[in-house]
Amino acid sequence: MFQKITVLLEMIKFKLTIFAMPFAFMGAFLAERGVPDALTFLWVVLAMVGARTCAMGFNRIVDARFDSANPRTADRAIPSGAVSSVEAWIMVIAAGALFFFAAWSLNPLTLKLAPVALGLTLFYSLTKRFTSFCHLILGVALAFSPLGGWVAVQGSLISYPWALSLGVLFWIAGFDTIYACLDADFDKKAGLHSLPSQLGQTNAFRLAVLFHIIAFCLFAFAGVQAGLNLVYYIGVLIAAGVIFYQHKLVNPNDLSKIKGSFFSLNGIISMVLFAATWLSLIIEG
Repeated sequence: MFQKITVLLEMIKFKLTIFAMPFAFMGAFLAERGVPDALTFLWVVLAMVGARTCAMGFNRIVDARFDSANPRTADRAIPSGAVSSVEAWIMVIAAGALFFFAAWSLNPLTLKLAPVALGLTLFYSLTKRFTSFCHLILGVALAFSPLGGWVAVQGSLISYPWALSLGVLFWIAGFDTIYACLDADFDKKAGLHSLPSQLGQTNAFRLAVLFHIIAFCLFAFAGVQAGLNLVYYIGVLIAAGVIFYQHKLVNPNDLSKIKGSFFSLNGIISMVLFAATWLSLIIEG
C-alpha cells in the first residue's frame, strides 16, 4: 500500500504543490494582515492539496493515451501499468472530496467558488485538444489560488488585490509555454494544440518573456493595491531576477535544463513572493 501511494504521489508530482501553495498563503495572509488562525490555515493547506491532487490525477487519466504514444512520457504510471485507471480515479475522487470538505469547513463563499475553481483546473486538461491558449487557461485556473486564500479568511471579495491573481495567471502561462516546448513536435503530430507547436519554439519563448514581464508588473501593482511596503517590492525584484535567470538558462536551441528550471526555480519564485509579503506585513504590524 505504501509503495502504491508513493507511485501515485510521484505520478501527480505531489512535491510541485509548492508552485501554487505560497500564492494561496499570500491571499490568506493579506486578508488577515498577518498570520491566519491555525484552523483556517490548515483548511487552506488541505484545500490546495485536494484541488491539485484531483486536477493532476485527472490530467494523467485523460492524457494516458497521448502519454503512452509520447516517448518522453511513456514511462508515466498509467501508461507503464504501475497504476491502473481505477486506482487513479479513486485518488481523484478522494482528493476532490477533500477539497470540497475543506471549502465547506471554511465559509459559504469559499464553498460557492469551489466548483468554479476545481472545474477550471479539470477543464484545462482537455484544452490542448482544441486551443493553443491552453497555457492561459491553466493560468486562469491557478489564479484562484490567492483568491481562494483571501476568501478563506475574509469570506468576501471586498478589497481583494486583483492584480495578484492576474500576475499568477501570466506567470503560470509563461512557464507552461516554455515547458510545452518539450512536446512541440509530438503535439503537432498528435493533433494537439500548444503555443510552441503553433508558433514555433522561438516565438513561443518570446511570448513567454512577454507573459513574464506582464506578470511582474502586475505583482508590483498588487503591492500597491494591498498597501505593502518596500520589503515586498525588494522581493518582487529578487523573484524577477530568478525569472530572468530562468530565461537565460533555457532557450529554444537548448531545452536540456528545462526540467530543472521548471521544478526548482518556479518554486523559488512563489516562495520569495510569499516571504516578501509576510515580512512586509510583519514590519507593518
